[in-house]
Amino acid sequence: MLRNYLQSAFRHLWKHKTFSFLNIAGLTIGMSACFLVFLYVRFELSYDDFHSKKDRIYRMVCDIKTPTEVIHADVCSNPMAVNAKLEFPEVDQFCRFSLGSTLFRRGEIKFQEDRTGFADSTFLRMFDFPLLQGDPATALREPFSVVLSESAAKKYFGKGNPMGQHLTWTDGNQVTTVTGVMKDIPENSLLKADVLVSQATFSHFDSANDSHWGSFGMYSYLLLKPHTDPKALEKKFPAFLQKRDGHEMQQSQMYFSLFLEPLADVYLKSTRGGPETGSMTNVYVFSLVGIFILLIACINFINLTTARSTERAREVGIRKVIGAERSQLTGQFLGEAVVLALLAFVLSVGVCALLISPFNFLAGKTVSTGFFHHPVYMLWLLSIAVSVGLLAGVYPALVLSSFQPILVLKGRFSTGSRGLLLRQSLVVLQFTISIGIIVSTIIVHRQLSFMRNQDLGFNNQRMLVLDTHGDNHKTALKDEIAGLPNVLSTAMSSSVPGSGNPGAYSQVQNAKGDMQIANLDLYFVDFDYMKQYQMKMVAGRMFSRAFGTDTTHSMIINESAVRLFGYHSPQDAIGRKFSQWGREGQIIGVVKDFHFKSLQTEIKPLSMRIEPNGCDQISVNVSGANLPATIDAIGQKWRKIIPYRPYSFAFADEIFDRQYRSEERFGRLFLNFAILAIAISCLGLLGLASYATIQRTKEIGIRKVLGASVPRIVNLLSREFLLLVLIAFLIATPIAYFLMHGWLKDFYYRIAIPWWIFALGGIGSMVIAVLTISFQAIRAAMANPVESLKYE
Repeated sequence: MLRNYLQSAFRHLWKHKTFSFLNIAGLTIGMSACFLVFLYVRFELSYDDFHSKKDRIYRMVCDIKTPTEVIHADVCSNPMAVNAKLEFPEVDQFCRFSLGSTLFRRGEIKFQEDRTGFADSTFLRMFDFPLLQGDPATALREPFSVVLSESAAKKYFGKGNPMGQHLTWTDGNQVTTVTGVMKDIPENSLLKADVLVSQATFSHFDSANDSHWGSFGMYSYLLLKPHTDPKALEKKFPAFLQKRDGHEMQQSQMYFSLFLEPLADVYLKSTRGGPETGSMTNVYVFSLVGIFILLIACINFINLTTARSTERAREVGIRKVIGAERSQLTGQFLGEAVVLALLAFVLSVGVCALLISPFNFLAGKTVSTGFFHHPVYMLWLLSIAVSVGLLAGVYPALVLSSFQPILVLKGRFSTGSRGLLLRQSLVVLQFTISIGIIVSTIIVHRQLSFMRNQDLGFNNQRMLVLDTHGDNHKTALKDEIAGLPNVLSTAMSSSVPGSGNPGAYSQVQNAKGDMQIANLDLYFVDFDYMKQYQMKMVAGRMFSRAFGTDTTHSMIINESAVRLFGYHSPQDAIGRKFSQWGREGQIIGVVKDFHFKSLQTEIKPLSMRIEPNGCDQISVNVSGANLPATIDAIGQKWRKIIPYRPYSFAFADEIFDRQYRSEERFGRLFLNFAILAIAISCLGLLGLASYATIQRTKEIGIRKVLGASVPRIVNLLSREFLLLVLIAFLIATPIAYFLMHGWLKDFYYRIAIPWWIFALGGIGSMVIAVLTISFQAIRAAMANPVESLKYE
């Protein structure tokens, strides 16, 4: 029986090649898209999911309340985790972790390790990062101990044994000892590091590191004992903070609140940020897109199968006459659907294997190293394929198996209006999804374009940025570079827009004359920085070498700070007193607001000060003439003055645009999935148009004999489908508006959604539908009517 069903299925597929191709192609594309989305979503949900103690690990975060604002920080002060372990029996272990960029050297081998992690000795016991060599309990216990990743060990020591060997930590000119080699940390972890340095190394240089409550910068993790209620523990934190730091909080008017975030929630659900952040919204969006694309493919299958039900009516009638039960016929047609789905599955696995590398590139991360590396995933995907076959085939199977043999064999069979209504409804659903995706894609790309082309309030074009990492010869390097041909100017700073900057506890005289406490974003700059970036002053003056006090007693603030301190105008801020990080003086100028962070956030109050020791980055303004030669000449100066550091640079505009990497990836993926959705919809529409044309072949011949023109016949065959697309457009418009309006709320500076975007989406879908239908309609309209009238 099964063999008979399979033979019948393949015979039917082979006999109707065109419709079989459309069905298999649609399902293959739909499954491929769904499988890739599955891998992406699974990867996003798997961050730090591999730690055996993940259910007991929490990140300790802090709210900092000042008289003017509340800062929701992703870090807390260094002593908080230490003292939490001492104070609360519920805390089993604590670990602090931070990332930095450090130069390591072994002989002539040197690398600027941008993923240098600094961690407590408990790091390798709390988290599951297996050591290939070394003891997890002691590897990070002593000062100047380092643990290398497997890849880093090969960089420095090749095939040799790194254990007990030394690396020079050039930033401090200290010798470190390799005490462990760990497996490379997986891509789906927030705690990525190529080199781990013991936290005890910091304590060696700064004995107050674990006791100064105003020292921030490290991520703090707590491992709670089994069955501990984190909410109950949180309720004890206010009394703990008051006991440990109450006097200092009252004195500084900065009040802390502590909270616990489950490790599993940090990447996708935390709103506080971190080394890397994901978006649960994007996970939901892509999950829906994957489901919708697969749904469109299933709709194609149902439509094409039910539309051609009359062709199989006689077969059903004969089978029933010779004794076939309805359950047997249902099983046969379901079997055919599953066979077709399995063929599509095999093809989609091959397609995914070919596309996994391009997909990783689009996603901006290694979502999967290979499609065949996850046997469990393959089983899941196979079960999805079988389910798709069953779900897509169940309605056609029930319809086909319900035909009455007497009516069919007498030639009185008709599918009735219910089948037509179902097909029309499914086409409307298909194009509702497709139009919604088209409109959403346009809005996403307009928002990204808006952010890229917005006036940032400064000029960062043709600006090279060199990070000296605080090298002692940075000033000499800047002076040497300034003398090169095609170098227009140079400047130094602690930050450039988009690269991040610290916040500083500050006291500033407000409009009432009181010293108001605030946490101000801070830039250290030199005298040339503001001029080179073409920042505009709205009051006062820029820093100038003509004023000796500018290096010790002067500050510039932005317009947002003017509003924060309640000044009546920018001019009112000039001459006001300030105290910040041990520096006291007066405000000498107000710079026009510029976007030093992403346009997703509001421009925050900013302070700028002259501080040569804090300026690690050199900005080089170059002319457009012979840029490669200029970059090479700068490299030669670098290698001459600081030969022990690898030469690297970035363009300032690229640094700023890095903030939008996740949005850019979202836009690229969304665009590609939109194209797939339209392609599958068009395959289904082409199949239905082809079938409708075949069904009306004789009618078309008669109309041509009676004088109907080609355009009139094309219009006759097209208008039904275009009406369905129009209905889909009317349904999709409010849904897409609602969804994208919610997505845009994540951006402080955002576009309005104009009506013409929806019109463009509707017109675009109409054009696509017309082009899809017209091929078949024009061919039918231009056929010889004599041949058409012979058609049976």
